[in-house]
Amino acid sequence: MRSPLLRINVNWLLRQRLVIIVLTCALSVTALLWQHEKANANHELRAALDFHVRDFSARIEQRLVSYEQLMHGVQSLFATSIAVPQNDFSEYVKNLQLGANFSSMEALGVVWQVTAQQENSFIQTAQLEVAKDFHIHPEGLRPSYALVQRIEPGTEESARMLGLDMSLDSTLQAAMERARDSGVMAVSGKLESAMSGHANPQSCFMMYLPVYKKDRPLETIAQRRANLDGWVFAEYKVNAVLATLYGETPPLIHLQIYDGVDVRADNLMYDSAPSQAMHPTPLQLTEYIVSGGHTWAVVMHPLPGFASHLGRDQSTLIAFGGSVLSILLALMTWQLVSGRERALTLARAMTRDLRESEARFRYLAQYDELSGLPNRAMFRDRLQQAIAQAKRDKARLALMYLDLDKFKPINDQLGHHVGDILLRAAAERMQLCVRESDTVARIGGDEFVILLPLIETDYDALRVAEKIRCALAESFAVAGGHVLTLSVSIGIAIYPEHGESDVTLAKNADIAMYKAKEKGRNQVCMYDALL
Repeated sequence: MRSPLLRINVNWLLRQRLVIIVLTCALSVTALLWQHEKANANHELRAALDFHVRDFSARIEQRLVSYEQLMHGVQSLFATSIAVPQNDFSEYVKNLQLGANFSSMEALGVVWQVTAQQENSFIQTAQLEVAKDFHIHPEGLRPSYALVQRIEPGTEESARMLGLDMSLDSTLQAAMERARDSGVMAVSGKLESAMSGHANPQSCFMMYLPVYKKDRPLETIAQRRANLDGWVFAEYKVNAVLATLYGETPPLIHLQIYDGVDVRADNLMYDSAPSQAMHPTPLQLTEYIVSGGHTWAVVMHPLPGFASHLGRDQSTLIAFGGSVLSILLALMTWQLVSGRERALTLARAMTRDLRESEARFRYLAQYDELSGLPNRAMFRDRLQQAIAQAKRDKARLALMYLDLDKFKPINDQLGHHVGDILLRAAAERMQLCVRESDTVARIGGDEFVILLPLIETDYDALRVAEKIRCALAESFAVAGGHVLTLSVSIGIAIYPEHGESDVTLAKNADIAMYKAKEKGRNQVCMYDALL
């Protein structure tokens, strides 16, 4: 028979054990809440960065359009008559009264295509009309030339460009040929220094518009090549272009612009914080600008302090408050266990609640709370598994990126509660359009992804995408008597043709989706390397 002292020690040990269990469970819940808040904060950080990079890219595109409109005016001037006197050209440019938007323009002029047979007469005419010392440089006999004959402003630096044969520079030659063959504006690749030769070279680029012989057929490439007179060109410094953009550049953002789609050091055209390049951040977003047949990659990184600037990360408060509450809960448990049955009942209830909370947080770690669809983390895991299976079976799969067109105006005008109802309804329609083996996931906002883990042909993916597009085009009846209509832009990438890794497939599907938006939205677009 146990002694009273032994029974007291056993009860004390049981109470102590219970307190430790409660404290451990409470701290575990705090850790889960902290992780969940961190995930939400990272998601909002990414959403804010995504907004800024898209807004900044849109402003650059608008500025390039205004540059093109200016060049169209000069193109029209010389398309009417190529024999425009230098004084008339100077007066025309002066009357344009270019404001701050065009302060980044280093030069505006005309390049004429001259054959070897036309060389002497062209030089004589230029010496009479433009400058007495006009000559071709670099010197040398060539079958044809692309010579600068008109240029503004009439400074000493720009005057050195008169007679320059631009066809000797491969980057400029490629842009001129692209403009000549297409009949539209073309943008050159990155130039290490301005053509006019500044003492402090900076990254710049050229824009070209073709000038053709008047009233000649231009339907085919051959006709455009045969009837080309020359080009209107403009030279811009990248730093100056960005300095004159309207709108405010967001604080604590590291902005970089690269020539082309390859983010490499030798393609870097602009860096807002060169010192930060030595300390890259794990989060970065890239937006692609396509203008004049050329692509720029706009890359944004958040600098230290950007997340706190947003003021949405409450993880530190949750960690501190949760820890304090856990200790208080443990102390309360220590007091309550002395009440024996009541304390035991309370402990069972708390344990049950903690388990339910843990199950809830586990669910939120893998599923989107609003739509009930898998979230980005679960979808990525399924995509990686599907790729591994397809690789073993030598099979094919399809990845779709979907973006609801013009969803934001509905959300802003009718309220988030209507927007949430519409998102859930759209998610249900998507699920009805796919097989049970397929996966529909929401990765944020109005963006969804769909995985078809087994397809036979590209048509299988296109058929499913078209089915989804038609389903979402039908009207939605939501609470409050609203009848709403949506459309969707869908981009498709196929494994293994469009990528053999989840990152490459996702990137290419995203590119295809933006191509569908560029075509006018409500489109299905298959990825093509030419995109």
